[in-house]
Amino acid sequence: MTHGGERHIGLVSLPVDRHSWHHFTTGAKPGKAPSLPPGEKAARAVRLFLERYGHTLPPGSWDHHSELDVGVGMASSTADVVSALRCLFQALALPYDQGAVVDTLAAIERADSVFLDEFALYLSARHRVVRRLGTSVRFHTAYVREPGTVDTEAVTGALLTHYRRRSTEYGRCLDSMLKGFSAHDPRAVARAATSSAALGQEVLPKAVFEAVLDARHEFAADGVFVAHTGRLAGYLFADRPGPRLKGELSAFFRTLGHQCSFAQGGCW
Repeated sequence: MTHGGERHIGLVSLPVDRHSWHHFTTGAKPGKAPSLPPGEKAARAVRLFLERYGHTLPPGSWDHHSELDVGVGMASSTADVVSALRCLFQALALPYDQGAVVDTLAAIERADSVFLDEFALYLSARHRVVRRLGTSVRFHTAYVREPGTVDTEAVTGALLTHYRRRSTEYGRCLDSMLKGFSAHDPRAVARAATSSAALGQEVLPKAVFEAVLDARHEFAADGVFVAHTGRLAGYLFADRPGPRLKGELSAFFRTLGHQCSFAQGGCW
């Protein structure tokens, strides 16, 4: 998309009920320096945070747990950074400052909007919220992860070239999606997501996509979604799938060689 006269990768992320957790426990042996959380980006975020506020951590240790797969388009590294920072705000009894979180992310990586508790149109490289889209649209998802990982930075050039070539089509997708959010219409949003997913096949294709697209009416899915810089593909449902439908979806994805996962999407 064009913003401020420049081309940027703008995205509307789908929040899902999967989380990253950090815990800091005080009480290490006297004289032992506090440890840093596991993961290069989370550790860097902690160092930047402490420099920003002029604080030091008491002796202690970090624990980390994530429900997000790495390198498949679930914003796992961004979620790790955000959860580490939120842990620090609590551990140091500091008021939460979203601006500090965004500044820290900007110093580390192109990021996702997982630090927000709502949908938003977000510039991933500029770390700027273009438009807040609220919390009224919700989905249930059924999805699979294909093998392999994607280095987001490595594919940025190819993505920008693709977006320039298909700017008219993506513009229509974005207009339709924003209208769907404005009307609080999840099915309209899902249709726009399907169009965007089909366009994305031209640059980072998913092996299962055509089969998933062809079968969407069989399962009465409201739309198809993909991780545009990852390995996920699946269905969007405005209404919760019942046990029978979940079984049919699991069997279908199994015929494609993958285990199906289910998660709520949006802000609940």
